[in-house]
Amino acid sequence: MISEKWILSGLLAFVVAMGFAPPVRALTAVQVGPSGKTYASAVVQCALNPMTGMAPMVQAGLYNPPKKNTTGTVSLNGASVATVNFLSPDATVWLPNGLNEVNVAINRGPTDSYSFDASLTYTNQPNICIPDTSGNTVAGDLEYAASNKSYATVTPGCAWNPLTGRGQPYVNLFDNGTYLLNVSVNNVPLTQLGPTRPHTPVFLSAGLNVISAANGSLSTDYYVRDGGTGSCTLP
Repeated sequence: MISEKWILSGLLAFVVAMGFAPPVRALTAVQVGPSGKTYASAVVQCALNPMTGMAPMVQAGLYNPPKKNTTGTVSLNGASVATVNFLSPDATVWLPNGLNEVNVAINRGPTDSYSFDASLTYTNQPNICIPDTSGNTVAGDLEYAASNKSYATVTPGCAWNPLTGRGQPYVNLFDNGTYLLNVSVNNVPLTQLGPTRPHTPVFLSAGLNVISAANGSLSTDYYVRDGGTGSCTLP
């Protein structure tokens, strides 16, 4: 029902990484493979895919390559996705739904394997980075959050975005009262809504966009909108 609701939402910050062998050495937010020569993200992350929008991903590559001629291959579920080297030691790996294995093989050297779980939590999610918004209510061209503290337009309009210098789809987000709502889009803080700023336009990137409106620690409203190609023709 996501395509019917055009629901826009803030990023779901839960991520899961399971089943990998204990690394020889662990760093903040990354894990180093048993060989000590490769690494991967410690957990699945949510990031903005330039084509599909918010999606699960990890980074993997060479860990402090000692020689300039060191190269390697990053694979996902048995298929090569990137070549890494001394100058470009890292690769972004976008994960499909379910269990995934990322391998980093050093040419003429060892291969380290990392397992990541990108299994869906809700049946109506296209991927784990898109939150469940089934508690929201759509009335006409407005979608109300389950908390009833905010609402957003359903159908994107088209307007000039001065930050990108092009016509871009957008929706309007409204404070449904006098709440202080911290608004983010695709996990990037945008603005705060409240009595002096009751609404704001939210420009959409290509693919699925996640918008959140957090009322402190009390509640967080989510909306998901499809930004298409991320650009539009002004009327």
